[in-house]
Amino acid sequence: MSQIVECVPNFSEGRDPQIINAIANAIRETEGVSLLDVDPGQSTNRTVYTFVGSPDAVVEGALN
Repeated sequence: MSQIVECVPNFSEGRDPQIINAIANAIRETEGVSLLDVDPGQSTNRTVYTFVGSPDAVVEGALN
């Protein structure tokens, strides 16, 4: 059985759509990773990304 893990990092950017999209695209482009949600918060200036995949792919996606 293959393993799947979830990663839910917060990035300190919730207002600049170019930065938010660049981070989302870097995660999306990681082989073996599925980006499930992007939740930007203007008032807190934070964006939460939720993605899943194999353990190695998720680590790569988080570091891209």
